[in-house]
Amino acid sequence: MFFGHISQVEEHLYPSAVAAALDFLKNTDFDQLAAGRYPIKGDLIYAQVLDLETQPKAQILPEVHRRYLDVQYLHSGQERIGVALDCGGNTVAKPYDTERDILFYQDVDAESELVMRPGNFAVFFPNDIHRPACFDGEMAKIRKVVVKIAVSEL
Repeated sequence: MFFGHISQVEEHLYPSAVAAALDFLKNTDFDQLAAGRYPIKGDLIYAQVLDLETQPKAQILPEVHRRYLDVQYLHSGQERIGVALDCGGNTVAKPYDTERDILFYQDVDAESELVMRPGNFAVFFPNDIHRPACFDGEMAKIRKVVVKIAVSEL
């Protein structure tokens, strides 16, 4: 997992596919884009612009992806994201959905939290469990962008 702020990105420190995602995030005006999916490199790298409301942590299932990395970028609002390593011992809540590339766990052991503020990003690899859009003190409307990067691009 990587965590940082978009204003502090040094692209040469990241794999080229992650650097391309960060460049897209850094140079796109998300106030002008409608929510939806935007191709960066076809289905291999694409962005999803999402308008969400944060929820209590207990109402959000932790998730992992097997074929894609997530670059989660908070454009506006505030959220917490639960994070943990996928060591294989967690109870599955919803089995892996190959079409959506997602598996949900009931809960996870040794979960930490990232405090996300506008401009923060986190890169989640297939072994990084994450629980996004948790509220940080109170419910909030957020706009976030999730760039999906196919593992094959690494």
